[in-house]
Amino acid sequence: MVTGAVSAMAANQAERLKEDGNSCFKKERFGAAIDAYTEAITLSPKVPVYWTNRALCHMKRKDWTRVEEDCRKAIHLDHNSVKAHYMLGLALLQRQEYADGVKQLQRALDLGRCANPTGYMVEEIWEELAKAKYMEWELVSATRSWELNSLKETCEAALNHQRALDMSRTEESSEESYYSHTERLKALDRVFEKAAEDDKPTEVPDYLCCNITLEIFRDPVISPSGVTYERAAILEHINKVGKFDPITREKLDPSKLVPNLAIKEAVAAYLEKHVWAYKVGC
Repeated sequence: MVTGAVSAMAANQAERLKEDGNSCFKKERFGAAIDAYTEAITLSPKVPVYWTNRALCHMKRKDWTRVEEDCRKAIHLDHNSVKAHYMLGLALLQRQEYADGVKQLQRALDLGRCANPTGYMVEEIWEELAKAKYMEWELVSATRSWELNSLKETCEAALNHQRALDMSRTEESSEESYYSHTERLKALDRVFEKAAEDDKPTEVPDYLCCNITLEIFRDPVISPSGVTYERAAILEHINKVGKFDPITREKLDPSKLVPNLAIKEAVAAYLEKHVWAYKVGC
């Protein structure tokens, strides 16, 4: 009985300290907020939000090591913490651990979409995920481009060397021999141009783009009339403009919007192959 009363008092005190921390955070007194959250954690160490709140303060101070520590603790307590996965992803990206950082951001995005698909955090997480994947692609693409150019130069040098050997064995250079050598060089160009295609930004196919945002789909939904829209964009249209389909002008109720899983899978497959599309508009 006494133990239970003490625990309840500790929990209540921890909540008051959390509110103190929130107040300090709003005033950008991050050091004081950290102190308040730390005291709350001492009293109630199994409450995930205390850890994520403190992690947010550390993030504001760009103390990424402590952000990672607090987020990992929060995830241990709550595997479905959107904020913890999100901030952990950002912390890992600061260490240039792109693969793990992207994995955490993707987890945060998936959880966020389930909890509140139109919430501000979903948009924020998507933006950070897109930047992370693009940065990762830039590094890989630059390395791949250098390797391809080096290999192409080696191949060209080998062909030119063979051409020189062939010419040294004959007194005259035949037109047929010159033509053959030129065709080999052209074929080599085509091979390496084909190999570099995936790293060259082009236009994203229209069917993968929303007619409202003119950007590649993130969370596509289909209306009863068969038109696919970005969820946040069509909901904003319904709330601000009216309950009708902007393309067909037919009546449209938000409850009738259904996730377009086929387009979502098509977008995922396209982005997997053309990572540059995260940054290129439609």
